[in-house]
Amino acid sequence: GGMEPENRKLIFEKEGVYLHTNAKRSNHDTTIPGFIRIVERDGEPALEWSPVQDDGKNAPAVFYTKKDGEGGEEETKFDPGYEPDWAVISTVKQSREKERPPVRDTGHWGSFSLPLSELYSLRRARFSLGRNFMVLTSRGGDPLPPLHFHRGGTRELLRAMQRYIRLAPSPVDGRLFLAYPHDSGALSQSFDELQLFDDASSDLVSRFIQDPYATTFGGFSKVTNFFRGALRPPESPLHSRTPSDPHAPHPADDEPGFELITCQGAELGPRPVVNRGQPLDNWEQFLDPEGRITDPQKVKELVFRGGIVPALRKEVWKFLLGFYPWNSTAKEREDIIRVKTDEYFRMKVQWKSVSEEQEMRNSLLRGYRSLIERDVNRTDRQNPFFSGNENPGLKLLHDVLMTYCMYNFDLGYVQGMSDLLAPLLFVTQNEVESFWCLTGFMELVHQNFEESQEAMKQQLLQLSLLLRALDPELCDYLDSQDSGSLCFCFRWLLIWYKREFSFEDILSLWEVLWTRLPCANFHLLMACAILESQRGELIGSNHDFNTILKHINELTMKLDLQTVLLEAEGIYLQLAQCKELPVKVHEVLGLYVASSSDEGSPDLEPKETDTLLSRTEVRGAAACPPSNSSHTASHRPPPTYP
Repeated sequence: GGMEPENRKLIFEKEGVYLHTNAKRSNHDTTIPGFIRIVERDGEPALEWSPVQDDGKNAPAVFYTKKDGEGGEEETKFDPGYEPDWAVISTVKQSREKERPPVRDTGHWGSFSLPLSELYSLRRARFSLGRNFMVLTSRGGDPLPPLHFHRGGTRELLRAMQRYIRLAPSPVDGRLFLAYPHDSGALSQSFDELQLFDDASSDLVSRFIQDPYATTFGGFSKVTNFFRGALRPPESPLHSRTPSDPHAPHPADDEPGFELITCQGAELGPRPVVNRGQPLDNWEQFLDPEGRITDPQKVKELVFRGGIVPALRKEVWKFLLGFYPWNSTAKEREDIIRVKTDEYFRMKVQWKSVSEEQEMRNSLLRGYRSLIERDVNRTDRQNPFFSGNENPGLKLLHDVLMTYCMYNFDLGYVQGMSDLLAPLLFVTQNEVESFWCLTGFMELVHQNFEESQEAMKQQLLQLSLLLRALDPELCDYLDSQDSGSLCFCFRWLLIWYKREFSFEDILSLWEVLWTRLPCANFHLLMACAILESQRGELIGSNHDFNTILKHINELTMKLDLQTVLLEAEGIYLQLAQCKELPVKVHEVLGLYVASSSDEGSPDLEPKETDTLLSRTEVRGAAACPPSNSSHTASHRPPPTYP
């Protein structure tokens, strides 16, 4: 209305666009009628929404709160009992980078203004409200409140936005559009030519997904269907397109673009019943006169089946974590201890000898130190080994983590690493040994802590592949609740269930996982087992994204470890015996080993990781394409169950 100020130019306007506020807070879904506009302010285009009533009489509270710049917490929609710092891996480097400008409040009640350069994705939703429902996500990962175009107009809005940015439909989901600047080189070719589904370029998919964890899980859930099936080749039966052209830049309002249609081709057979065994309790029987381990594979199988008695953990963990090579003699191990002790203290001296004055000029080291101090103070304090003040256990935690920063300065310290160290320190009761066991554990999981979080995205993707093969109905339900990304399993995978089970249980669980039997991704099969055990609680309930997250978080300490391990192994065998599974699923299970026909070529997985199940591996190989018929595993010994 009225005259536009000089610096503000209205480009597009549509009324009858209703904004949906957070239904959970008021117990009913509040919708506020308003206008959507594209406005140029000083030449910078922005997408703005404002309510019809600007007089403030019936105005709702502001629902989109931005970070207040003074390091204050952003209001979240989660239950206050949820620990917000697990929504994202906090690293020193992230906190040093300046925050992106938040979506700004234009002064109206509940209005928002989002510069188009900050728009990350735009999704036309598929729920009951139909195609005129749109969710925008900003580059920081924040989803804005959903907008419902009561009088249509989404297509015109997309067209108007195309003047400033390029909106490309996601190759996996025709309803999701990703925003790019016009000069974006990657997009000058069409998505087709990028061959997103070639194996070699599966990480290209990841490149298109700007880090979804940047601020909250919420943003991640909006990008979920971009992940779904992203690693599935397009010709698989799970990809079927509607006749409309999937590459139309914006499908008409009555054409939903192409959908993913799930057809349950793979019939799973019955789940084999497995049982657990006794813990490993006689170590001497495996040592030859020189102290070499005579049958490492047998040791791993015993540990996988039953864990280790507490008295032997200190010794056997050093083998499982690579501190001692399996083929070393007792004499060689003495040398290793001597050399590694020396190396540890050399690195410890490095940070110990940094003067305060020096540290003032080393913001990275300062950042690592303060993160470590904060985390050490809240790691396993209920365990007597770490409880009380001035506790020597805490001092050791701190010192070992600081030394790890010197050992791996590029990674440094990332939140969650103190959780990995505490059990190691508890079992070894030794600073040097716990350090080298930590480096061995980090060899397995360091990618979980990298800032790009590619490894975490990859694991969530692999988990969704497994779950879809196992329980398509549960997957569809989670998808319908915007939870198909499974990001509520983030913490499980990040620190290997450390917060989900008791301290005692974790000691048993980790030694089982360190055997890498029956496959390196056994921790993902555990997640499947836990999710499956909750399916009755989830399907048919009225859980939404937030309450699913809350429900999963509340499973902490309520799960029975032995049951989960039995189910996870049963799931492994059940999937391994199914011939029709997609190759991708077999890859996750380590059954499909890409190697050339000559025997000598290296496998993706060390052979020893699957001897337990070589029989199923032959069946698994049959599901591979004929060109790979050389990948049978018949030369492996039959499974031995202690």
